[in-house]
Amino acid sequence: MKTDVTASVGDIHNKIRRRTFIKTSATAMLGAGMMQYCFNVFGSEGTMDGLALLGGKPVRKKGWAHWPHWVAAEDEQKILEVLRSGVWSRAGVVTSFEKAWAKAIGSKRCLAVVNGTNALVISLAQLDIGAGDEVILPPYTFIATPQSILMNGAIPVFCDVDPQTYQLDPKKVESKITSKTRAILPVHILGLPADMTAIMDIAKKHNLMVVEDACQGWLAEINGKKVGSFGNAGCYSFQNSKNMPIGEGGAIVSDDDAFMDRCYSYHNYGNAYGTAVGAVGGGTVMLGSKMRYTEYQAAIGLAMLKTLEPETIKRHANAEYLKSKIKDIPGIVPYAFSPGVNRAAFHLFPFRYKEDSFNGLSRDKFIKALSAEGVGCSGGYGQLNKQPFVKAAFQTKNFKRMYAPAELDYEAWLERTRCPENEKLCTEMVWLSQEKLLAEKEDMDDIANAIEKIHKHSRKLAKV
Repeated sequence: MKTDVTASVGDIHNKIRRRTFIKTSATAMLGAGMMQYCFNVFGSEGTMDGLALLGGKPVRKKGWAHWPHWVAAEDEQKILEVLRSGVWSRAGVVTSFEKAWAKAIGSKRCLAVVNGTNALVISLAQLDIGAGDEVILPPYTFIATPQSILMNGAIPVFCDVDPQTYQLDPKKVESKITSKTRAILPVHILGLPADMTAIMDIAKKHNLMVVEDACQGWLAEINGKKVGSFGNAGCYSFQNSKNMPIGEGGAIVSDDDAFMDRCYSYHNYGNAYGTAVGAVGGGTVMLGSKMRYTEYQAAIGLAMLKTLEPETIKRHANAEYLKSKIKDIPGIVPYAFSPGVNRAAFHLFPFRYKEDSFNGLSRDKFIKALSAEGVGCSGGYGQLNKQPFVKAAFQTKNFKRMYAPAELDYEAWLERTRCPENEKLCTEMVWLSQEKLLAEKEDMDDIANAIEKIHKHSRKLAKV
């Protein structure tokens, strides 16, 4: 999927002449040099015109790859085999997927479940985290992360982020630990790995459990070790927009057999499984629910897993190339990696936008301008720690029965979980969706050129 960035010298010359770009040139040689400069900086045809948002030509007219994309006819056949078998609920195909995902992550065991949210709920429940417990997590995450804590009756304690990596800041974690703290829940948000070396050191020092939210971190690595394989459990999502899309789906990985047996029982109505069978002789041994995977999901998952590795490599390479192209544009501050990261998943390509360097052009208007240039983008997450869902949980009968009134003081909780770095991050973040990173370098140039173009015309746009 390559963009044709070739244009004739005559075409370029005409465009420059229309813009009176070389009116003051002393010689034809100087004019030719100027033309070459404009071509190198702006790349594609149309970029020397005014902003698309103001009626000019967009940098990019063609679209981006559709997502999710399908793999091959042979994979369609696998789904037809499931259909014709009449065995659609959990069976052999699910088991095959679990073995394949565990191998891909480098973990001993995997349990496939209905979605990433329930992967988190199950993991916390089977680590016996519940009423009276606190779990430390970053505020820059999807709503499912704190909800999974509340659904187990525990209290989420937000800890601020590192302003450069956007991940849970290990330097601030210990200040959040109390006698009620039972676990740390780092999130490899946007596909960028958290600082797991530091987090695991803190957990070991304070005897805390670690559940990794790797729902956006498929195949990301720290010193060659996959995220999700550091803590007591790692949780993944395979929702439709994800880099590993199955429609809906999730997974838990761990090396702890007893823990994984409990997770299996919990996701299957609490029925005995593995080590629990020998202990009680079978039957329903615990509180549980129905969170099982289907054979259809597993068949799609096995197909998508075939391309995940090369696609992850390409996303990482293109992200680093794009970062190199935009890092020197004033007001654009790309991501930084946590220590030891050698591969990120890049579910999203993030950068911070500083409007002061764009002549006061607001982030919202910048996002509209970049989208008009053919590079769709968004502003990312809001301030999750200030949304009212925690207050709503504190007001339920269940929480009032589990906690003393002082423990459910919402204003005190808000003060304790203030995250000033996250507040600023949420006002500056810009995201590009992951399928753009599966294009070619020429397409990355389009993105960089579009941002450069907006910067060049920002004063005019800011006044509109």
